[in-house]
Amino acid sequence: MIKKINFNFSFFVFFILCIFIYNFSCYNNNSSLFGELNDSPLKKSSNSSKAWDVQNAFREIYNFYKDMVVSISTEQTVKLPSHPFFNDPFFGEFFGKPRSRSRVQKRTGLGTGFVLSEDGYICTNHHVVSGVDKITVKISGKTYKAIRVGSDERTDLALLKINSKDKFKPAYLGDSDKVMVGDWAIAIGNPFGFDKTFTVGVVSATGRRDVDFIGGSQSLIQTDASINPGNSGGPLINIDGEVVGINRMIYSRSGGNIGIGFAIPINTAKSVLDQLKKYKKIKRGYIGVQIVQLTDDFAKELGLKERKGALLGGIIDNGPADKAGLKVGDVIVKVGGKEIKGFNDLIDIVSKSSIGKTLKIVVWRKRKMKHFLLIVSERP
Repeated sequence: MIKKINFNFSFFVFFILCIFIYNFSCYNNNSSLFGELNDSPLKKSSNSSKAWDVQNAFREIYNFYKDMVVSISTEQTVKLPSHPFFNDPFFGEFFGKPRSRSRVQKRTGLGTGFVLSEDGYICTNHHVVSGVDKITVKISGKTYKAIRVGSDERTDLALLKINSKDKFKPAYLGDSDKVMVGDWAIAIGNPFGFDKTFTVGVVSATGRRDVDFIGGSQSLIQTDASINPGNSGGPLINIDGEVVGINRMIYSRSGGNIGIGFAIPINTAKSVLDQLKKYKKIKRGYIGVQIVQLTDDFAKELGLKERKGALLGGIIDNGPADKAGLKVGDVIVKVGGKEIKGFNDLIDIVSKSSIGKTLKIVVWRKRKMKHFLLIVSERP
């Protein structure tokens, strides 16, 4: 009886061992009940290899920038009005006037930024950090406190600084003047708190103006790369791994992404960030002129072949333009060798010019070109 039991137990163990060996062999051979086990025939095709090159480029950019893009969280204490019930005369008649109690509420916000220097300067949007009491920056899993060095509402740019002995990896800044429609556009940010979200699209347009009332006539890059709340202040990167813009806003009636996003050109940001570091504010150039619209009819009347230039409708007394000899009715056609197609071009050049810089101005006056030297002053 005992020998029979031992035989059955040994057979059972042998049976279980065989099943285990079989299953182990199946897993090692990638066996599956569903799907073709061989490689896809497209895997080795020439078209697939080209797509792999692009895909590998995206992977390299993400791995390259994951320690340069930062997530920003903010905290703001807001005073709330007292409850209207306490101000009701009926309540006061029966219960007496209660002591007023101020109510406060802490509001939090999210944004994105990117590293500008090894010693911890960070670029982000003005609206991300405007009016906040506390700024926290997260880089590579580590959290730091940051201060606002300066910010500018008009360009919607802000400069932050981390006080730490750690060394950080600064981003590579490109040339936004070379950005063209159809270029790859890569956004990395912190939308809805999802850190290091990577999205890809193309540049949809350049030189977009007057998309809102914050930045005035500033030129923006339009992209269809997904940008959502929390992406603000993050980098817009080209296929070469260079930052060409700072993601700023989306156009949406629902609040969600519909493929229309806008970024501040990095060339605009460079001069603004330099001034924020030096002066903690922006010292904008000023030449003391009032510009009016140049119509086709008026261009013909002035003898211009094309409707190009900035028509001066007013000159500020004792301003830079007045001192230089410019007059009402002049059309500025060139500044510093750059052609002025419209008044926005003149505004861009002057606002970016350093205070005290001498500009070479070419104007169209009485059907002739005249040359002037004008010294830029600070906007009052």
